[in-house]
Amino acid sequence: MENTCREILDRCLKGQPVPDSLLDDALAIDEGRAFLSGVVEPLGDLFKPRLSLAYSLLFMKVVERIAPELRPRLRRPPSTPFPAHADRAYILSRITLGADVAVTSVLIDAAKRRYPDAQIVFVGPRKNYELFEADPRVEHFPAPYARSGALRDRLAASASLWFDDGVVIDPDSRLTQLGLIQVCPDDRYCFFESRAFGGDSMERLPDLAAKWAEDPQARPYIASLPAESTCDITVSLGVGENLSKRIEGDFELHLMQLLRGLDVLVDLGGSPEERDRVEAVLQPGMRTHDGAFAHFAAQVSNSKLFIGYDSAAGHVASACGVPVVSIAAGFASERMAARWRPSGTIVHGPDALEAVQRAMERPL
Repeated sequence: MENTCREILDRCLKGQPVPDSLLDDALAIDEGRAFLSGVVEPLGDLFKPRLSLAYSLLFMKVVERIAPELRPRLRRPPSTPFPAHADRAYILSRITLGADVAVTSVLIDAAKRRYPDAQIVFVGPRKNYELFEADPRVEHFPAPYARSGALRDRLAASASLWFDDGVVIDPDSRLTQLGLIQVCPDDRYCFFESRAFGGDSMERLPDLAAKWAEDPQARPYIASLPAESTCDITVSLGVGENLSKRIEGDFELHLMQLLRGLDVLVDLGGSPEERDRVEAVLQPGMRTHDGAFAHFAAQVSNSKLFIGYDSAAGHVASACGVPVVSIAAGFASERMAARWRPSGTIVHGPDALEAVQRAMERPL
């Protein structure tokens, strides 16, 4: 399995064609999930402009095999400028919570200013919309997407979308398979190709999104419902199923021991594996959050310090101006780390505990 996907990825990186038989073998593994994690994600994570074209050409062949009925709706994303006027603006979710904070929210912010009288509609899962639920300008259009589903199911979710009115702003969404599946007429489609925009620079994605939207005031933000309580320090040990972001050994235990006796709220995570890890290192007196991410995001926004692995919660803290200690690891490239870095202190491996200690020396 790994060798098949690796060979396809190597061919893409070298600009070589991918034989149909090799592609078919990869798509047969775990209903296409291995192809997505082993080929598609690495192509995007390298943030090399030329690989955006490689992805498009390859994924068009994928659609022809998995969902040939979608073939008439495939196209290379056009470079349509924002229309001067719009009564409604649909902003597509990037599906992952952190990306909706770091990227999608910037485009929502820009759309609200560009179209002050328009309906602003967030298109995506309910849990993502909850990050903007308290914003009176933002409405919700449900678009369920099986992030861990079979490739065929994800393509079916893309096929279910079509917008007859308004402008569609696509932040490189999985809902369109990174801009490849048409969801509206091209003259009303605005596509931020985040994997290529910015070229070889090391700029952050929130800054690139604002630059693409031609709105220097656009900033990431959240507008979740208010938290019922507050705390000094919020902590997340979640890694979004990417275990390469973790620091192995006793790091997590030592981190929590360092925070013992302080006013700390720890997220229990979104999976049984994360819950088990958190519960194994909790210290007496620490509070935990168990539930919707937007509720934890509200707590993060009101805290005085956030500590955790690179995650959605870190992007929330960054967007809200909360001091951040982001424990960063597992990036596919230096540019990926630069694109996704939050504001605040970024630490790696053996320096992580010392950096947390230095951050805590500042008054909370």
